[in-house]
Amino acid sequence: MTDTQTIKWEPKTRAKYDEMIEKIPLFHREIARQVVEKKAAINAQERGNGQIIEEDIVRAFLTEVPLAFYSLMIRLFDEVGFEYKKYET
Repeated sequence: MTDTQTIKWEPKTRAKYDEMIEKIPLFHREIARQVVEKKAAINAQERGNGQIIEEDIVRAFLTEVPLAFYSLMIRLFDEVGFEYKKYET
């Protein structure tokens, strides 16, 4: 498995992601970072790509963040400019 620290990120995706993480309440920030980055790296690998792109991050948030935080996540997607609607199920 690719280490999330060494996998490359598309720069605009990284900037949006970092902005979104900073907006998550402090108490939940680190756990969100851990689970989303791990899943995003898996998503990139499954696509056969060595770079994390917006789709990987959005899909990771949608699958890994508990439903109780869904409305906050959607609000933050909008605030930072992540295109998420096409990945919702």
